Amino acid sequence: MFKSLWIKFFLLLTAVSLIALSSALLLRELMISDFRKYLEGEMEDRVYWVTAQLESTYEKYSGWERDKVIEDTVWALMLGFNMRLYDKDGNLVTDTGQAVNTLSPLVKKRVAALSELRDQEGGGRFVPYALFLGGNEIGQLEVSILRPGKEALFIHRSNMMLLFSLLLLGGSAMFLSLVFSKKLTKPVKGLTEGVTAISEGNLKKRVTIPGEDEIGRLSHAFNSMAQTLETQESLRKKITSNIAHELRTPMSIIRGELEGMMDGFIPADREHLDSLYSEIKRLMTILEGIEELARAEASSLTLRKRPVELKTFLGNIVGRFQQTFHDKGVVLEMQCEDGLSANADPDRLSQIIMNLLGNALKATSKGGRVLIKAERRDAELAIEVLDIGCGIEQKDLPFIFERFYKGRDGGLGLGLTIVRELVEAHGGRIEARSEHGKGSSFTVFLPR
Repeated sequence: MFKSLWIKFFLLLTAVSLIALSSALLLRELMISDFRKYLEGEMEDRVYWVTAQLESTYEKYSGWERDKVIEDTVWALMLGFNMRLYDKDGNLVTDTGQAVNTLSPLVKKRVAALSELRDQEGGGRFVPYALFLGGNEIGQLEVSILRPGKEALFIHRSNMMLLFSLLLLGGSAMFLSLVFSKKLTKPVKGLTEGVTAISEGNLKKRVTIPGEDEIGRLSHAFNSMAQTLETQESLRKKITSNIAHELRTPMSIIRGELEGMMDGFIPADREHLDSLYSEIKRLMTILEGIEELARAEASSLTLRKRPVELKTFLGNIVGRFQQTFHDKGVVLEMQCEDGLSANADPDRLSQIIMNLLGNALKATSKGGRVLIKAERRDAELAIEVLDIGCGIEQKDLPFIFERFYKGRDGGLGLGLTIVRELVEAHGGRIEARSEHGKGSSFTVFLPR
C-alpha cells in the first residue's frame, strides 16, 4: 500500500498539516498562559493598592473605624476582590458582605449586579496580607480574587473558535492533501504508463500533461523521445527492407547464372564470369558500407589527433578531386583563411571532406560550381561545402543524417551518417541547409 506515490504524498501533506495544527494548539496554550499571568500580575498590583489605602485610612483615623473602611471595602470589590479585614488581635473589622449591606438600595443593586458577573477563583480561597504602619502590624487583610465573567467568556469563545478552526482547517487540509496528492502523482502515473507502453513496443504512445513546470517539460521530452524512437524504428524497418532488396538482387543473379553454368545452359566464359564478379562487388559495397558505419561509430576510441594546417590539407584534397570535377564540367573552388589549424585525425577528416565533396559533385550538373571554404566562427572552425546543384527536398532534410535513410537518389543512406559520426567523434557538429532546385550547404564545426 505504501509503495504508491500518491499515498506517500498524501501522508506527507497530512503530516505537515497536523504539525501546523499542533503548532496552533501550542501557540493558543502559550497565549492563554501569558494572558492569565498578565491578569494575575494586574490583580497583585490591585491588592497592594487596597492594602495601601487601608493603611492610609488606619493612619488617618488612628485605628480601625468600621464605618470608615466600608468605602475601601466596596472599592476593593469594584477592583475585583472579596475581602475580610481583621485587627491586630484577629477580630473581624468588616468584610465584603457587611460593607455591601450598608449601601443604599440603588447603589447596592448596582454593586450586586456587577458582582454577579464575577466567579470566585478557587472556591472562595482567601489569601492573607499583613498590614503595617510605622513598622508595627496593625491588622490583616484576606482577599479572594473574583474573576470577571467576560474573562471566562473570552476563554470559552477562544476555545470554541479554536475547535471550529481545527475542525474546519483540519478537514480542509486533509481534503486538499488528498486532492493535491492525486493531482501531483497523476502526471507521474501517466508518464509511467507511457514508459511501460514504449517498453512493450507501442512507439505511438504519447502523454498529455499540460503546464510548463518540471513535469510538463519531462512530458515534452518523453514525447520527443517517443517520436524519435518511432522515426528510428520506421527507418530501421525501411533500411532492413532496402538491404534485403539490395542483397536479393545480386544474390538472385549470381544464383541464376551459377545454376545455368551447372546445368550447361550458360557457358563459363569470361563474359559471364565478369558478370558474376560485378554482382559480388555490389555485395561487397553493401557490406563495406555497413562495416564503415560501425567503424565510424567507434571512431572516438581510435582517433589519432594531431595539428592539421587546413590550407595545405584542403588544397591537397581539392587537387585530388580537380580532375574528377573537370571531367563532369563542374568548377571546384577553395577559400581558406591563413593560419587555420585543427586538432584532428587527418585520415578521418579527409574522409569527411571527400564524402561531402562527392555528394556535392553528384548533386551538381555540368556548368555548376562547388565551393569549399574554411574560416573562424567565434570559438569554432567552420569548414563549409557549398554547391548550386539540385538541393534536398524539405521533407527529407531533417532525416538526411539518420542511418539507413535513403532519399530520392537511392544508395544505402550511410554516407552522411558516417560523416556525422566522425564529426561528433572530433567533438564537433555538422549542419545542413538546402533549397530544392538551388543547392545545398554542409558545414562542419570543429572546436578550435
